[in-house]
Amino acid sequence: MLKRISALVLAGLTAMSVSACGGSSGGSSGGGGGGSSITMGFSQVGAESGWRTANTKSVQDSAKSAGITLKFSDAQQKQENQIKAIRSYIQQKVDVIAFSPVVESGWDTVLKEAKNAKIPVILTDRAVDSKDTSLYKTFLGSDFVEEGKKAGQWLVNEYKDGKDPVNIVELQGTTGSAPANDRKSGFQEVIGADPKFKIIASQTGDFTRAKGKEVMEAFLKSNPDIDVLYAHNDDMGLGAIEAIEGAGKVPGKDIKIVTVDAVKDGMQALADGKISFIVECSPLLGPQLMDLAKKVVKGEQVPARVVTEETTFTQEQAKQVLSSRQY
Repeated sequence: MLKRISALVLAGLTAMSVSACGGSSGGSSGGGGGGSSITMGFSQVGAESGWRTANTKSVQDSAKSAGITLKFSDAQQKQENQIKAIRSYIQQKVDVIAFSPVVESGWDTVLKEAKNAKIPVILTDRAVDSKDTSLYKTFLGSDFVEEGKKAGQWLVNEYKDGKDPVNIVELQGTTGSAPANDRKSGFQEVIGADPKFKIIASQTGDFTRAKGKEVMEAFLKSNPDIDVLYAHNDDMGLGAIEAIEGAGKVPGKDIKIVTVDAVKDGMQALADGKISFIVECSPLLGPQLMDLAKKVVKGEQVPARVVTEETTFTQEQAKQVLSSRQY
């Protein structure tokens, strides 16, 4: 009898210890969000650029500082990999899911699965085009349309006294992605007011340096008179610089270059005069993401859109801040 009582006491203590670990208990927040610890499932686009690498480090470091357990996956720029990762996080009953969508479309089904599992979702860096905004709690990231407008406005100011046609080639980001769509539309909205600005070629460079070089080489062969390159990120612009120099031209002089991101390699090229102007897009979203994660897991209201504060850089401004650049 004594042995039986002892066994029952031991079983009770074991059950108490399990419930106190903050593990997956299937609570209303999906993955045991009522406990003090939070587990986040995060699906990253990939490692296609210096910006993305800095973004990943910011998320990982910030999770550690915030005491949040991070389950991380690299989608290698494939939507099917992200969907698979999100479904895995749902099965694991994490407390919150965050991801940076490879493309804008095709997310409703898996996001409905997360909603049905009562796991809140946060979009980071890139948005989705779902009409059902209840499928995610908030979107944290840059205003990509505004970035495109800033790039276009610099160009308008640079050529305000000129009357000759300005031939522009454009290196777009990944086809179908929010930054590619929005940076293109914002840029075109501004330069479209003046007919002298002509986009004579536009093609994706997948946000990578290698592809940026490859596409720029093709542009140079088919379009001998290029005045300006607009690249949707620094890495493609840096690849294009190699192609321009390989063709015997001087980047920044023979062809002016406008890019988006402001990663350290890009800022160095700007300081050296090879890039003419950079619109900043900060990858350091980690601290804000962890703050939002804590709030949504607690059931607190958060803004539907959280925009990061960013600036632009000329050559002189790049020289001033280059030494202290974090990424």
